[in-house]
Amino acid sequence: MADTPAAPATTSGAQSQTLSRGIRILEILGDERGPLSIDEIAARLGVHRSIAYRLLRTLEDHRLVGRDAAGLVALGPRMAALAAGVAQDLQAEALPELTAVANELGMTCFLAVLDGAECITLVSVEPRHTVASVAQRPGARHPVTVGAPGKAILAQVPEAEWPDDAPASLHDEVARSRLAGFATSHDEVIPTVQSIAVPLALRGQRPAAIAVVHVATDRTDAEIAIRLQRSAASIRDALGA
Repeated sequence: MADTPAAPATTSGAQSQTLSRGIRILEILGDERGPLSIDEIAARLGVHRSIAYRLLRTLEDHRLVGRDAAGLVALGPRMAALAAGVAQDLQAEALPELTAVANELGMTCFLAVLDGAECITLVSVEPRHTVASVAQRPGARHPVTVGAPGKAILAQVPEAEWPDDAPASLHDEVARSRLAGFATSHDEVIPTVQSIAVPLALRGQRPAAIAVVHVATDRTDAEIAIRLQRSAASIRDALGA
């Protein structure tokens, strides 16, 4: 009996590669602090400009990205709508607390969650009445092995489940954070920026943390941590966790 012809192996592979590249573009734009040119996106993606252009046109049709008058590309308004649906209850309960902390301390306050081996900002609030503050955009991500939010998150995760590249020194830092009830970082993610974070353990959800970022302050790390811990407890109570 003749063998049944095999389906072309390239079709699904090409589709998967296209999808992967489209997602990667969104990640690249999400990590940026400003718009990028098509050439810059192509270079970071490692593809020809024409391929990047076709991918961007598709994303643009779905309003996931947009281009300004100069042709520079940034995330589009549809991304905000999609992001609002992620952990909606958590975002809704966290937002008033983050706003209160940001305005009380004069620092950007944000909620971060564990995403694979990375720490990703879910929602962020900048203080209302300050001359300058550190921006921390939703969608910003960095390895969970660096930064105060990452340490506060790892304090909730068994060490056997940590990323393989976690440095040995991190184990001692996280152990100290568990004892203190908060984690700190200086110049680890953004040069000159300091951060304080407290764990936010929620039943049935990924490990999370509430954190602030600032350049300089008269408040001690412990004072800031106590204020964050009050907000974390309020969010847990509101979610029944």
